[in-house]
Amino acid sequence: MVKSMTGYGRCEETVGGRRITVELKSVNHKYFEFSPRVTRGYGFLEDKLKTYVQSRVARGKIDLFLSIETLEDADVIVSVNHSLAAGYIAALREITDRYKLPDTVTVNSLSRYSDIFLVHKAPEDEEAIWAAVKTVLEKAVDAFIAMRETEGRRLYDDVMSRAAVILELVGKIEARSPETVKEYRERLEAKLREVLSDTTIDEQRILTEAAIFADKVAVAEETVRLRSHFEQLKALLNAEEPSGRKMDFLVQEMNRETNTIGSKASDSQIAYMVVDIKAEIEKIREQIQNIE
Repeated sequence: MVKSMTGYGRCEETVGGRRITVELKSVNHKYFEFSPRVTRGYGFLEDKLKTYVQSRVARGKIDLFLSIETLEDADVIVSVNHSLAAGYIAALREITDRYKLPDTVTVNSLSRYSDIFLVHKAPEDEEAIWAAVKTVLEKAVDAFIAMRETEGRRLYDDVMSRAAVILELVGKIEARSPETVKEYRERLEAKLREVLSDTTIDEQRILTEAAIFADKVAVAEETVRLRSHFEQLKALLNAEEPSGRKMDFLVQEMNRETNTIGSKASDSQIAYMVVDIKAEIEKIREQIQNIE
């Protein structure tokens, strides 16, 4: 199924005491480019996020935002800087001895010196956090891909409608091409009769000149290849795997065949049809730039 490279997806859920929000958006890009923005302290998730997204998305410049908010009280570890505490005690007792003060060094008095206490959160289980984030990520990516598929169907319809227009024009060129040879032969014969009014016209010469002209302006090979390219394009549009880059190369070949037809054409009607074909191919090329 054709997918656009433009998409957006978002999911927010509370899992395991954390409010987790995942948001993705993407624009066109020749390759896969991933830019994550993750809540501070959760940078260890960036590689896992990229690996998962890349397993489901082939191309595009993707920006991902991940927010994790802890709702429940986290375990806190309080430890003592014993070297600093001992220093405070020694200093207080030195003051007591020197100035003959009562010894009142107690836990309460030491607690005023907050820098002797080290407070930090208990280590978090990284695998448990990833498991929670992944459940939300999957739903966000599902929504993201669904939007890409919706846009892809629109691109498919547009490309196929333009392909139908081009193939109709190719059919007209194939019908018109033999007529140009017939008209050339008639003009050549008329010109010779005008120039050689009193002389017998060499019919063999006319046939030879017409045959040379027919070979020069023949576009059958090009139109056959052009039809083949459109069959390949249709197959790629219906392929399961991403085929945007292959279609881009195929459109280049279509342009090449059309240019050859234009260079061979010595007929104004065919020339106008070639211009119309090139215009439609360019529109197809623009649309293909959006396909994954």
